[in-house]
Amino acid sequence: MRSTISPAGSRCLLRSSTDGSGAIVAGMGWVIDGNYSAVRDVVWKRADTVIWFDLPRRTVMRQILMRTLRRLITRAELWNGNREPISGLVRLDPDRSIIRWAWTRHATYHHRFTAASTDPTYAHLTFIRIGSRADAHRLLAEQIGPRPAA
Repeated sequence: MRSTISPAGSRCLLRSSTDGSGAIVAGMGWVIDGNYSAVRDVVWKRADTVIWFDLPRRTVMRQILMRTLRRLITRAELWNGNREPISGLVRLDPDRSIIRWAWTRHATYHHRFTAASTDPTYAHLTFIRIGSRADAHRLLAEQIGPRPAA
């Protein structure tokens, strides 16, 4: 199940590969986040821009580990009462551990988006690669203005 932002700005869930995605992208002014490949063709056909976070593996792993530890310690609810399982720290199965999934999928997503950005099928899309925090700050500054001084 993937969470998306609807045109009205409210959260909605896609429960299957095509449930709701066509209706969401048929409207004007929408944002969908995630790597849900089952609906990629439907979404990308109507999109004009793909913002791709391609952070270094060390950055991704540090963020995943810190977020997972924080969620374990605070017992934060993720959705529907779910919480990070402590076993997720040691499981080797990527389908049962977000840490292992991030490690094993990092190169896959890098190659997938690199290929898509040069694929003539997606020539109508502008791909924006975010490879660092500085890239993200630059993009935001271009869109909404510079960050206030600390």
